[in-house]
Amino acid sequence: MTVGIVVVSHSSKIAEGAVELASQMAPDVELVAAGGTDDDRIGTSLEKVLAAVEQSLVDSGGDGVVVMTDLGSAVMTAESAMEFASDPDAVLLADAPLVEGLVAAAVAAQGGAGVADVRKAAEDAGYRPAEPAEAVGAPGAGEPDASGDFTLINPLGMHARPAAKIAGGLSGLEAEVTVNGVDGMSIMALMALAAGQGSTLRIEARGKDAQRAVDYVRRLVEEGFGEL
Repeated sequence: MTVGIVVVSHSSKIAEGAVELASQMAPDVELVAAGGTDDDRIGTSLEKVLAAVEQSLVDSGGDGVVVMTDLGSAVMTAESAMEFASDPDAVLLADAPLVEGLVAAAVAAQGGAGVADVRKAAEDAGYRPAEPAEAVGAPGAGEPDASGDFTLINPLGMHARPAAKIAGGLSGLEAEVTVNGVDGMSIMALMALAAGQGSTLRIEARGKDAQRAVDYVRRLVEEGFGEL
């Protein structure tokens, strides 16, 4: 079981499309789209959202549910559904950009994160320029326990899917990892590196699973992230 995620949008097409995108990077996570009104017009439906939340509560097996929304009244509808849910304490609402937050949350759930950490991953996904870890103080301070330099060979470099594979795999390890100075478990930070084919990734890891983390990224890079 993993944390479930419900997507609430004013448009059924937006909700379904966002779920389709995120499912490519988190195939084992239960993602439920709850977009549009009951007759599939633009708007939101309390009944539809509540049904999606209840379905996700069951499918998550008690691991909890994170709700993602797009605009205005979708938030109010989601909050109402959470109040009526059979286990409201197990449902958390994320204040995050829908697409970026959903992808980050789904990858975190795929890696086994708990419901609070899945919500945090979504809320941390808002775009901001990547900063070197040394500039923000952690986890880049001191010498790493393991490190490596690897050259990207896949044609598109560090786009969404490779970033999700790196972040998802690292989330299950006991290690703090930076990739070219940014958090290795942040999809948005990895994508913001804009590292193309031929670019070098500098991996630094600290903690119990530091060498495993470096080896994991090395293997992904050498395999071209399955894109060759």
